[in-house]
Amino acid sequence: MRYGSDHKAESKSRIIEAAAKQLRAKGPHRVSVAEIMSGAGLTHGAFYAHFDSKDALVAEAVLEMFADAGERAGGLQDLPVHEGEDLRAALRAFLKSYLSASHRDRPDRGCPLPTLAADMGRSEAHARANFVIGLNRMTDRIEDALSRLPRTNAAADARAVVAQMVGAVSLARAVGPGVQSDAILRDCFDAIVERLAL
Repeated sequence: MRYGSDHKAESKSRIIEAAAKQLRAKGPHRVSVAEIMSGAGLTHGAFYAHFDSKDALVAEAVLEMFADAGERAGGLQDLPVHEGEDLRAALRAFLKSYLSASHRDRPDRGCPLPTLAADMGRSEAHARANFVIGLNRMTDRIEDALSRLPRTNAAADARAVVAQMVGAVSLARAVGPGVQSDAILRDCFDAIVERLAL
């Protein structure tokens, strides 16, 4: 049976979505092509009709993860465009959501930065470049918001905030739900809010 070009595009999209889900759950080095293809409802043999290698798929799946997280994240995209208390409140709300137990406990639906950060240093260049694109988009959004507060060095503040948020969520996930994990998230939130006078 001959399939149209729509079928091939739909199959590729299913593979990328399945890969993104698996990457969130296990990371790029602990997931196999066979698992991804099974998750997409396709045979292992069909993989090479869409991708040259697992690395090529991982690179595309990283972009998909950031796009998916961005659609659900809200917060940063919805920050007010004017200065003042509304912007501070919106930043606090975004930080509270990011540094929450629900974000910690749902890596399959959250920001890919904490999930992928440790693995990207060992990944091939294309996947790492796509990771950096996602990192820069988040950092730029925070920098834009901070520059309207105003901050003396919004770029440096934004890099520090992103590093703290990602590190806090990564550590909170590593120690698992409980008192210590909750304290990591809470203390990071309090430290950022105090330092930025939010």
